Amino acid sequence: MALPKQMRLKGHRTFKYIHKNSKKYYGKMMDFKISKSCPQILLSHNNYSFTNNFKLAITISKKVFKKSVMRNKIRRMLHECFLKNFKRDYDHTPYWLLVNLKSGNFYNYESELLKEFQTLLLKTGLLK
Repeated sequence: MALPKQMRLKGHRTFKYIHKNSKKYYGKMMDFKISKSCPQILLSHNNYSFTNNFKLAITISKKVFKKSVMRNKIRRMLHECFLKNFKRDYDHTPYWLLVNLKSGNFYNYESELLKEFQTLLLKTGLLK
């Protein structure tokens, strides 16, 4: 199950804003950067209807996995884990979350990766 289009972040100005104005949470395998949403940035992408929603981006460098197939597999796995924890019924604060995987060997560590993802997600206090 893919992340709905209205929940994804895009655009270099969006990522620049997150890097500059975020609160950071560090883990062994990944980092979280969280900032309050800034809907004005998304207006240039003609995204008017969902500008005030909670949004998520997962970045995986080529240094982590050379093959895009593996990067996409990990990205889909983390999106699915996020959607399991994300409850649409709650009134989520409009934050932007950037997940950045650190360099390392992740082969056969999917369970540890998911565990750390959930731990950091709970540590942020975004999901009730």
